Amino acid sequence: MESHGLGESEGLTFFLARPEDYDDVMAISHDIYGGNDYLPCRYHPWMTEPDRLVIIARRGSRLVALESSLVVDGGKTVVVEGLRVCPTERGHGLAGVIQRFADGYVKKVYPTVKNKRLTRADNPGPEKLSKFTYLDKRAILSLCGDSETFDGFVSYLKAKLNVSDGSTRYPLVTKHIDQAALKGLLLNPDVSSRLQLPGSAIIQDWQPLDLLESNLEVLARRNLSWFVDDLNEKPLFMSFHTPLYPVPFNGGSLRLNIDMFGTDASLAKRALTAHLNTVKGEIQSTVLVHMYMHPSLWEVMRQFCEGHDGVKQWRNYWEQLFLERELV
Repeated sequence: MESHGLGESEGLTFFLARPEDYDDVMAISHDIYGGNDYLPCRYHPWMTEPDRLVIIARRGSRLVALESSLVVDGGKTVVVEGLRVCPTERGHGLAGVIQRFADGYVKKVYPTVKNKRLTRADNPGPEKLSKFTYLDKRAILSLCGDSETFDGFVSYLKAKLNVSDGSTRYPLVTKHIDQAALKGLLLNPDVSSRLQLPGSAIIQDWQPLDLLESNLEVLARRNLSWFVDDLNEKPLFMSFHTPLYPVPFNGGSLRLNIDMFGTDASLAKRALTAHLNTVKGEIQSTVLVHMYMHPSLWEVMRQFCEGHDGVKQWRNYWEQLFLERELV
């Protein structure tokens, strides 16, 4: 190995990941997340993202673990993403080893970091959960369809809106919202309570960010498409979707993540329809849609989406937990 090692612990040697480590990282990621893995698409952008540290662990020459960390909140918080362990090494505490090393390395490079945050899709159990402060959760509704039926599904939702909701209050479409408008929207003092933000944070595609001006640049580089119900007043609902990206599911599919904030079911239905209408022309082959929302909306949104032959619910109710602990 080249001499870019960071240190050693418990038989492992740690390195900053490089573009040429991609194949080794993919080798430990086979069929992770049921084929919904984002890392094949995100790995190379991670290599150049500001304030991101991607650490890999090797046992000898074999890559066995990875953890990615992004420092946000003006240097106060590290968000942990991408943690994974080689299948043959799981169940032996390896995840804890790389996490402890990564925590220490983050503190060394960014001494102002005080908190460690993460989101996860499963309940880790009381023992592991006791190490964190539980901040909040969101419900996730997942759909699966294909390009041949997706246009029909969007038309189906539009028709249901016309029948079930006589309201004329459509969400305003604001693609690639400029920084001034975004600042005014997100830094309004009462936005967290109005939109019932989880843990008083914006969670973008599993990445929690406090409502701070320093985080607006992080959101800006995600190329999000935003929808709010009324940008000129105080909105009661806000949502955005991350651009479609490829995942390995079913031999090659697209994934669409839609983050929703607010509890108004009528506005949630309209926002979802608007998001899907925006991307329908980009759908190729199979698409997996994941909607993250306040738990009170899940059942009504499930009912709103059911009944179409081509696009079906892909997974039963599941949750996104938002956790935090002090980084010492």
